[in-house]
Amino acid sequence: MDASEPRKGLFKGRSTGRRLIAATAAVVAVGATALFAATADAAVPSAPTGMTTVFSDDFTGAAGTGLNTANWLYDIGTSYPGGAANWGTGEIETMTNSTSNVYQDGAGNLVIKPIRDSSGNWTSGRVETQRTDFAAPAGGKVRIEARLQQPNVSGAAAAGYWPAFWALGAAARPVGATNWPSIGEWDIMEDINGRSSVFAALHCGVASGGPCNETTGLTSGEHACSGCQTAFHTYAVEYDRSVSPEQLRWYLDGTQYFSLNASQVDATTWNNATQHGFFVILNVAMGGGFPAAFGGGPTSATQSGVPMLIDYVAVYQSSGGTTTSPTTSPTTTPPTGSTRDAYATIQAESYDASAGVQIETSSEGGQDVGYIANGDWMQYNNVNFGTGGVKDFLARVASGAASGISGLIEVRLDSRSNAPIGSFALANTGGWQTWQSIPGNVSNVTGTHTVFLTFTSGQSADFVNVNWFQFRK
Repeated sequence: MDASEPRKGLFKGRSTGRRLIAATAAVVAVGATALFAATADAAVPSAPTGMTTVFSDDFTGAAGTGLNTANWLYDIGTSYPGGAANWGTGEIETMTNSTSNVYQDGAGNLVIKPIRDSSGNWTSGRVETQRTDFAAPAGGKVRIEARLQQPNVSGAAAAGYWPAFWALGAAARPVGATNWPSIGEWDIMEDINGRSSVFAALHCGVASGGPCNETTGLTSGEHACSGCQTAFHTYAVEYDRSVSPEQLRWYLDGTQYFSLNASQVDATTWNNATQHGFFVILNVAMGGGFPAAFGGGPTSATQSGVPMLIDYVAVYQSSGGTTTSPTTSPTTTPPTGSTRDAYATIQAESYDASAGVQIETSSEGGQDVGYIANGDWMQYNNVNFGTGGVKDFLARVASGAASGISGLIEVRLDSRSNAPIGSFALANTGGWQTWQSIPGNVSNVTGTHTVFLTFTSGQSADFVNVNWFQFRK
């Protein structure tokens, strides 16, 4: 949203940052056009050229039924457990799993309906995908798309309405989004107060100010969307790692109207906000900082019971290339003294301390570190970066994790509680001994430090094995 929009994110963060704690001109228009039916119920489109469908829901359940809980979970109350009150945005509704607020209409749509009771209290709905692994692989793309109709209300009757379609970094789920906005929020569609418009945003960096101008975020500003209250339109975000610099692009009915690229923020901020799994959120909030920035609400004139209708949600993905590597682990003389060379191969099993991991035999010879899950870590003392000039780090990793399981491999210096200087996301590579060499950008470093590899995931299952890593200039 524009600079006047208060923090939206985290906790939902809609486009402005509301999504969580709290989601330039268009660069290159990408050929993502399609035909958009005018009917309320349209089939989930086939995947764009070069992509495959990795998730979809067409909401074809019987009238009055709830969601398929294999695909979706309900957010309940006014915050995540342990998270910021009022979803971090100041909104006033209570989210429920009642079919009064969230239901399928029997005509191929999901309905999310805010309702005011006789005492003036509002209830509404907020739902999230169970899966948290919607990610762009290195060299590939991910596209998150929905066809929906904003609440058909305007003027005084729309004061306080805040429908949103957005995605949040997987690492937010286990901690109630208290790590917002560093883990990334992509606001795909937000509208407030029935303004016949749409806002898009990326939330990233730190919770106030910082490289992403929080809590406003990096936003499209208000983009006109004539007829978005009265008809269905298609909204999408696409994260493209096949171009350099990487890009995020936002689309309305197949036409790109906003983009950001990795060069607009520092590498660590961008990578932490993009290079990992995400989950999708749909909700209708009432009130909060974003509507307040455009006139406020709800008021006594606000109309109760006007829903957002969602025809389908789909996620598409394309595979990408990775840095090639020898089929055997590189031969590197282990450090003979007390100092490790940051630019030489550091065998993962040579850690000085660790938690939660096990050493095992590697198919590439020697040993690797396996059975790594959320919260595990490895420590490497006295790593010498010299006078700096670090470009990135490269890790030899493998994963046989099940569908829906992914996580972040992070590099931290001197303390596990310090912010990562770099990271990359990983899901299944084809097997626990199917190795890939994956690069991740890092902030420049000089001098000698204790290096920690830390591992973060929205799931409890093991998600990665590590054979070796090194830093590169």
